[in-house]
Amino acid sequence: MNAEILAVSDATCDVEIGQSSKPVLIDFWAPWCGPCMALLPTIEGLASVYGDDLKVVKVNVDENPILTDKFGVQGIPNLTLVKDGNAVALRERSRTRLVEEIDGILG
Repeated sequence: MNAEILAVSDATCDVEIGQSSKPVLIDFWAPWCGPCMALLPTIEGLASVYGDDLKVVKVNVDENPILTDKFGVQGIPNLTLVKDGNAVALRERSRTRLVEEIDGILG
């Protein structure tokens, strides 16, 4: 299984997200955000659970304002799932509930 979490920037988003052949889970975060840091083990767990079926990426909102604006991020942490060009903001924060929510979107 591939458990890689890729850092994506304004410059690389078109290739890594827009042209991805599989759904992409985007973690919008910042290093000063305590809840973002608390969510990191969950994000790492999701990367392991979904392996090669889902690309997991992180976007530092302080360094990537264009991408943050493009997805309408108004607060962090923010998890967004992009599938077939459609972005869905995920509401849940526990790993179990996120898995249920992601499975529902992926079908």
